[in-house]
Amino acid sequence: MSVPLTLLGLLEREPSHGYDLKRDYDSLFGRGKPLPYGQVYATLGRLARDGKVVAADAEPGDGPDRKRYVITDAGVTEFETWLTEPIAPEPSLQTVLFTKVVLALMLGRDAERYLDTQRAAHLQRMRELTELKRTGALVDALLADHGLFHLEADLRWIDLTAARLDALAAAVRP
Repeated sequence: MSVPLTLLGLLEREPSHGYDLKRDYDSLFGRGKPLPYGQVYATLGRLARDGKVVAADAEPGDGPDRKRYVITDAGVTEFETWLTEPIAPEPSLQTVLFTKVVLALMLGRDAERYLDTQRAAHLQRMRELTELKRTGALVDALLADHGLFHLEADLRWIDLTAARLDALAAAVRP
């Protein structure tokens, strides 16, 4: 997730204080990983330094004075470019799953046990996401679907690899 570009998108919607940006980010994008306040303000500082946002005059509040941030034309251009460009398709061909299996086989360790353990972890996460999909709002359900589809693909790979362990071991052992 690109925090700076996400904050630019939220600012294009409307000028906001750092607190409001954090709240909106967390409610829409921060599922299980809320954005720390320090990261919000550090990111806004870098965006201001780079001319992507400007801080309006500070406004008094209950605590310290609050700055309302406004996106600049340069910020809009950067956000628009990012929004229209496709992201690199995932996954890369270097995965931790594959690396662990190959290293286990190379070292004469039990790769099948690792795959079984990984399968169980994937199935547990799928149960959690299925529950979130069942009980959550539309945003939660769509994010859960995305995760479930990736986990399903991983499970298919785990099963295929488990069936080919002998051949893979022969290919990677010296």
